[in-house]
Amino acid sequence: MLASAPPIVFLSTTDPARARGFYEDTLGLAFVADEGFALVFDLHGTMLRVTRVDQLRPQPFTVLGWRVDDAEAAVRGLAARGVTFDRHPGLEQDELGIWRSPSGARIAWFRDPDGNVLSLTCFAG
Repeated sequence: MLASAPPIVFLSTTDPARARGFYEDTLGLAFVADEGFALVFDLHGTMLRVTRVDQLRPQPFTVLGWRVDDAEAAVRGLAARGVTFDRHPGLEQDELGIWRSPSGARIAWFRDPDGNVLSLTCFAG
């Protein structure tokens, strides 16, 4: 029933101005609109709605990620824009914070200003 319906991605923020700066300026997403209750971005053809909330308890797992062709270049590019990549005890991460999964995918995690966990993944193959 929904296989042909375009998805919408939702995240939340307690500070819309700060979130807009991060998603638009730091990550380079195209800003579409401020609808009052949500900021709207174009996520490569998928709508991202960053909703305004009074309180937010970020989850400890990834809530949004991007598939990239070159993990190292993507990490370096975001780091140059001030993004700090997470380190996770028990995972062998390289000097950039990239972990190689058992499947061979290379993954790096970072957080938005509200603490939402985001990721970059370069799949093997």
